[in-house]
Amino acid sequence: MAEQDSSQEKTEEPTSRKLEKARDEGQVPRSKELGTTLVLVIGAVGLLIFGPFMTQRVTGLALNSFSFDRNTAFDTGMMSSYLNASILEAAIALAPWLLLVLVAAFAGPLFVGGWLFSTKAFMPKLDRLNPLSGLKRMFSMNSLVELFKAWAKVLVVGTVAWLVLMYFFSEAMAIQHQALEPAVDHAVGIILWSVLFLCLSTAIIAIVDVPWQIHSFTKKMRMSMQEVKDEYKETEGKPEVKSKVRQLQREIAQRRMMADVPEADVVITNPTHYSVALKYQAAAMGAPILLAKGTDQVALKIREIAKENNVPQMQAPPLARALYTHTKVGDEIPEGLYIAVAQVLAYIYQMDNYAKGRGPKPERKPDMPIPRDLRVDPDPAADS
Repeated sequence: MAEQDSSQEKTEEPTSRKLEKARDEGQVPRSKELGTTLVLVIGAVGLLIFGPFMTQRVTGLALNSFSFDRNTAFDTGMMSSYLNASILEAAIALAPWLLLVLVAAFAGPLFVGGWLFSTKAFMPKLDRLNPLSGLKRMFSMNSLVELFKAWAKVLVVGTVAWLVLMYFFSEAMAIQHQALEPAVDHAVGIILWSVLFLCLSTAIIAIVDVPWQIHSFTKKMRMSMQEVKDEYKETEGKPEVKSKVRQLQREIAQRRMMADVPEADVVITNPTHYSVALKYQAAAMGAPILLAKGTDQVALKIREIAKENNVPQMQAPPLARALYTHTKVGDEIPEGLYIAVAQVLAYIYQMDNYAKGRGPKPERKPDMPIPRDLRVDPDPAADS
């Protein structure tokens, strides 16, 4: 029972597949505080940058809107044109700042979670209508953190507001002694800088909120050992299916290998347990290549195909074992077996010339030396 319970504990980090599935469902770490802070700070900076331009445009709009004669005031058509012109002028005045804030709003999600559009996130969830689930969310750790953040924002923003007020107090009091136009410019400057400092104060909350949101999301996505095993089985496939796939792959590779046997120059046997087929073309190959190899029934099949296609066969148990063990199908033979294979190929070439009446019969079979590090101990049952 203890092992069963421990397997259900969510102690494992989420796999990439689960994170990808959660993203498809619209679940990613999000920090509303970061997005809000970015919009506020960029908006405040935008006011400082585009403030003079906006002020100039709005001032011109006000002067133009309220500068008309009596006839214009009673002409409904003229008032309509004045309204359209005022709307256009206001749009031009606010466009740069609004565009900057819009870019900030779209850039916010890139820092945590990235852009995401999922239709599943819009689907209604019936569990949210459950009163018990609602109570559980109300008294959850996440709700406690949200409450703490709300109080922290009030405290931080209030403290920064008090510090800003103290910093600009003397300047604000001096405005009453200034002329109207410089007093307005001075007041606007104080207000804009105050807004910027207040917006920057929210960054303190965002700096704390971002790691918490990532930690909270990762903790929520954690998996139990059983879930990891189930996902692995689902991803990799059931053992019996994988076994069947491997069997089919072996059969396909074996058929491809058997198709290459007729192209071999020689088949070296054990004589019954091993069979290896070799091919060598001096102009195209640096060393002989192993075309096919096998044991037992596969070895017998290689010999049958070689016999049907008049491929020479030669019994050399130590060499056959060494080639089978140390060479993969399609690879060149090991350098240590060059001499032994060269002797075999030379012997087969001499026998072919003898059969065609072009030369004497070789006196004896080659020695075929096998280096000690490439030797393979014989199987008594196979070599008997």
